[in-house]
Amino acid sequence: MTTTRPSEQANPPQYSIAILSAAALAYEILLIRLFSIIQWHHFAYMIISLALLGYGASGTFIALARHWLLTRFSAAYISNVVLFGLSSVACFLAAQQVEFNPEEILWDFKQPISLLVIYLLLALPFFFASNCIALTLARFRENISRIYSFDLCGAGLGSLGIMLLLSIRFPMDSLLLLGSAGLIAAAVAWWEMDLRPRKWILAFVAAALILPLLPGSMKRLVISPYKDQSQALRIPGAEIIASRSGPLGLVNVMENRVIPWRHAPGLSLNADKEPPPQLRIFSNGNSMTAITRYNGDNEQISYLDQLTSALPYHIRRPDNVLIMGAGGGSGILQALYHNVKHVTAVELNPQIIKLVRHDFGPFAGKIFSNPNVYVHVGEARGFVTGSSELFDLIQVPVLDSFGPSSAGLYALNESYLYTVEAIQEYLKHLKHGGYLAISRWVKLPPRDTLKLVATAATALERENISNPGQRLALIRGWQTSTLLIKNGIYSTGDIAKLQQFCRNRSFDVAYYDNMAINEANRYNILDRPHFFLSTQALLGEKRDEFLNQYKFNIRPATDDQPFFFNFMKWGTLPEILDSRGRGGMPLIEWGYLVLIATLIQALAVSLVFILLPLRSLCKNTFNKQYVGTISRFRVFAFFFCVGLAFLFLEIAFIQKFILFLHHPLYAAVVVLTSFLFFAGLGSGYSKRFAKKRGAGLAVVYAAVAIVILGFSYLIILEPLFSALITLPDWARILISIMLVAPLSFCMGIPFPLALTQIGEKAPELLPWAWGVNGCASVISAVLSAVLSVHFGFSAVIVAALLLYCMAAICWP
Repeated sequence: MTTTRPSEQANPPQYSIAILSAAALAYEILLIRLFSIIQWHHFAYMIISLALLGYGASGTFIALARHWLLTRFSAAYISNVVLFGLSSVACFLAAQQVEFNPEEILWDFKQPISLLVIYLLLALPFFFASNCIALTLARFRENISRIYSFDLCGAGLGSLGIMLLLSIRFPMDSLLLLGSAGLIAAAVAWWEMDLRPRKWILAFVAAALILPLLPGSMKRLVISPYKDQSQALRIPGAEIIASRSGPLGLVNVMENRVIPWRHAPGLSLNADKEPPPQLRIFSNGNSMTAITRYNGDNEQISYLDQLTSALPYHIRRPDNVLIMGAGGGSGILQALYHNVKHVTAVELNPQIIKLVRHDFGPFAGKIFSNPNVYVHVGEARGFVTGSSELFDLIQVPVLDSFGPSSAGLYALNESYLYTVEAIQEYLKHLKHGGYLAISRWVKLPPRDTLKLVATAATALERENISNPGQRLALIRGWQTSTLLIKNGIYSTGDIAKLQQFCRNRSFDVAYYDNMAINEANRYNILDRPHFFLSTQALLGEKRDEFLNQYKFNIRPATDDQPFFFNFMKWGTLPEILDSRGRGGMPLIEWGYLVLIATLIQALAVSLVFILLPLRSLCKNTFNKQYVGTISRFRVFAFFFCVGLAFLFLEIAFIQKFILFLHHPLYAAVVVLTSFLFFAGLGSGYSKRFAKKRGAGLAVVYAAVAIVILGFSYLIILEPLFSALITLPDWARILISIMLVAPLSFCMGIPFPLALTQIGEKAPELLPWAWGVNGCASVISAVLSAVLSVHFGFSAVIVAALLLYCMAAICWP
């Protein structure tokens, strides 16, 4: 490809930068969604990190080849834009062919290598995109603030655009369209840089139109063979009969006419009726729920009375029930079986509701259209918080799959359903004498159930209940347990009904107040009555001592540390590894360990591919610590601190706004778009601000504003959200944007001013600064997750604010 232009007018390709940045950010979000489908949720952190690895590594490349590339700017820029568009598709297709199983990462040396290959392969598109931005910044140093503004604003619009795109297209179709967007950016760049011959514009547009027409065989997602959907497809007769896609993921419905599905988690061994034929619903290849065939005959669904979750219906007949997680409708059927007059169900994924209500409505007996059933789309915790209704029973069914849960693959899943604050909120929406029933999988040694008990006890104590044990009852079967929390004290009659329920179904009573030890461990016998003894310890005076000594982390989850499924304790890891050949593998928290492995790789790869080459380059280029008036150490410190801090705040604020916006998708879109867009506006304003105050003073003012706003938000956000939580969606979204805007505007100021300063006084250091910032961003994406797990999101925000202070002090 040869490029010529009729004149040497210096017009930076800012519109193509905006399109390219939008496509790159959209690609990053899409990769998170794709890896949630083909692998596991915790890969989100790896994807964010590897995306930024490409940005950091490009700094090395530009620094090494700066003069050669700048003399061929047009050709280099266009080539990298085109390579981004093509590699965004090709690299993901190639990454799917790399065999990787996270469960074997500790003892199969090939698995870390496979992870590294995926890590580097998917970084290539971002490497090409970053080359375009870094080259443009180096070529048009006098317009850095404006170029960076287009970069950030484009990225912000890209985060919004990909969510809209995923609402109407399947993920692989969206991937091809993003590849086409890269080629469109090349056409726009050719036009705005006034290059010749003009026919290349038509060639790029034609290629962009052809790319989405790839054959269907190339668009097939290769889902991990260890996910529930892949396992189910191995059974003869299994086939996927419907697929739906949306921003929350891919939903598949599976049927088996040869061996009909029968899904009844923890069904009593005394049950004399089997479930009727069912259809299975898989979300992102996992999180299985069932649609049960129902014709209105309650005898047909009597098996639902043989589950631990049926307990509250036998202690008190509820009239008004809330099901938190409608899924395929099993919880609704259970309530209808017990003649509940008013059933409210909440389901996060609208695709599942459409499938059960419309596509398979006749099969499901049209239960979602039953006049006694009210189904709402939304996040269950947010629905409860925004509701003024009181319920006789709130049911939280088992919402995850047993296999991944037992293997620790949900360790990094943030869940605001099982926190101390969540249980407090549920209790406020119970009528006097009402019940909160939460069911979990039984794991050995006990983890989920005990963490739930600890969380419930803490919630009750925060409500000034001096003896939480009087309001708790716990039962377990062979596979599931149910914790029943009463809004009041259990009576003798309540306990008698509980005992009778368990006796008829061979369930074990694990705890109630003043229970004798010989009542525990009667049917599903363990070597010791672990659940009873542990629950007593958690409700006793030596709770902290028990929590410290227990082999797993069962401390209560909170809204600031909502990692309910993380049970990892480093002190236990050597013991588990020693027992790996004797069935110890399910005890390892694989999600957490993959995160740590990713952090180690991020540090190592950043060091090798970014810091060492750049440091070597600087040594060869400069013989002094100072280049002109610029200190290399200060450049490193400033851009490293800003790179860490920006992403720390971005990730932590997304989590903080989930509860306010009642939906993780809304929080991601609103916060991410607002952060990037207003940071872009701040970048655009930074040059004028620097002319008034001076660049150094402008950065100090910006850092002070960031710190003041950040600490203010830590203090006021929680009470503010509580006061405004009942407002309509549009109002809460608008308030969220207004809250994010001033902080992100100030965050957009320091980086372009520092880059402009370096561009004026030591342009050779500009690619190095870009690379250092990318290196910090690589580490920050994963490190923020590690810090959140151990210290909470508020600690991540505090760390970010301190980093901005350090950046201001280290102004180059």
